[in-house]
Amino acid sequence: MITAVVVTAVAVLAGALLWVRRRYVLITVRGLSMWPTYHDGDRVLIRRVPVTAVRAGQVVVVAASPRDVAVPGRGTRWLLKRAVAVPGDPVPRDRFPALRSVPDPAVPPGHLVVLGDNPSQSYDSRQAGYMPPGRLLGVVARRVGGVPSPPGPA
Repeated sequence: MITAVVVTAVAVLAGALLWVRRRYVLITVRGLSMWPTYHDGDRVLIRRVPVTAVRAGQVVVVAASPRDVAVPGRGTRWLLKRAVAVPGDPVPRDRFPALRSVPDPAVPPGHLVVLGDNPSQSYDSRQAGYMPPGRLLGVVARRVGGVPSPPGPA
């Protein structure tokens, strides 16, 4: 009887941990591109979501390049940026030189336009254009450690 209860409890706990692991990721911020919102060394909890769940203004994590997505586990270089435009939003050509010549009137399905909160220190959609499908890891759920920051832009 006790063995069955222990086995059941362990199975439930293992299932819960697996669910959390698939849904959330903890990353460490590197660099100054999101300062003052996030500092180098901050730890943030990322909730995995599809592009359709991202809203303009949310902070997202995207792979730096398609090569990073193609070889998982090789030390993917992740970028922490603010989503400025999401699928269906007007293309913000005026602030993003790399998007000035795109023919689309709106951000295409699956794509994001991102910008660092500290643009002078950021590699983002101004240089790279759209963040295409498959590069999104998720959105920041919360800071879990590091240097407290003043509130960033909404």
